[in-house]
Amino acid sequence: MSRLRRRVRVAVVGLGYWGPNLLRNFNELSDAVVTCVCDRRPQAFEKIRRRYPAVRCRTSYERVLADPALDAVAIATPVATHYALASAALEAGKHVFVEKPLAASYEEAEQLVEIARRRGLTLMCGHTFLYSPPVNAIKALIDEGELGDIYFISMSRVNLGIHQADVSVVWDLGPHDFSILRYWLGQNPEHVAAVSRGCIIAEKPDVAFVNLGYRNGTLVHSELSWLAPSKLRRTTVVGSRRMIVYDDGSPEPVRVYDSGVNLRDPESFGEYKLSYRTGTITSPPIEAREPLLLELADFCAAVQGRSTPRSTPELGLDVVQAVEAVDRSLGLGGRRVFLPGPHDANAPLARDLAARVGEVADGGVSASELRGDGAPLS
Repeated sequence: MSRLRRRVRVAVVGLGYWGPNLLRNFNELSDAVVTCVCDRRPQAFEKIRRRYPAVRCRTSYERVLADPALDAVAIATPVATHYALASAALEAGKHVFVEKPLAASYEEAEQLVEIARRRGLTLMCGHTFLYSPPVNAIKALIDEGELGDIYFISMSRVNLGIHQADVSVVWDLGPHDFSILRYWLGQNPEHVAAVSRGCIIAEKPDVAFVNLGYRNGTLVHSELSWLAPSKLRRTTVVGSRRMIVYDDGSPEPVRVYDSGVNLRDPESFGEYKLSYRTGTITSPPIEAREPLLLELADFCAAVQGRSTPRSTPELGLDVVQAVEAVDRSLGLGGRRVFLPGPHDANAPLARDLAARVGEVADGGVSASELRGDGAPLS
């Protein structure tokens, strides 16, 4: 480590399912040191004290933020607490890493971004798949034009559990797919339409089918479920030149198919001929590195002022906006909901929505309707 670079002193807040993973990965970084952990449950410290005896354990969040030597907090708590904990940390002058989604509403997320800007602090949301080597390999292929125009993308993110106590399957798993799509395509969807069902707990959707449409014509279908016989993380990307199957967890996670269909000029009136191309299948070499470790290294670099994080606050805002639009569609029986168009990152969402009052297409939902009360988050 350079002598010009001081290690980032971090507190990990929340020691449930994910917090210990943050602690483990921060502990492996030469640019970070975890000085304390915080959880309201004293029993959560039992394993921590054995594995990390030098790390202080706190039940008081206020006491954590009062430490003048602390640089940053990493928050892994229920979604409903993200805004209160993150805003308190930012106001206390601490940089913030918060697990996805950034907050429980666009309004809360927007306020966090504004506080971070005002205080000159790093705010980063834990969209871990942006740091996945296979996801980055596909991003490079898309940016280089190897796939041609992206016709459609089909995504399946299903598993048997874990049923979250505070959010629906859309708020739990949706941010993974929506962040990947935002990263690959460089934009949020123009409209969404979704259906869901609460199979185990009626008022809490545990399966959802989401359709997204983009301004460039790309269509996406995302299947999200806590009820499946096996874990599946599979995405198919179909372009005009090539196609990709991304199977997370497979020994060959990315397979590129030199396949496609061409429409030749008709030889006579009403006669169309298609030519099908089925070429080679290649599996590019993918570096095996833990995405979470890469993500936290990016956070530390941003705190140290060395770079801008890949998971920007604006991307976090767009993901929350997309999830809220899905909730709105669910609350309206699956009707199409339009999202605000590309807008100034400094402009509040309400102004964008106001600009689209009265916009309805093919039974879709206008911006004026979006301003109503949405479906419950859980």
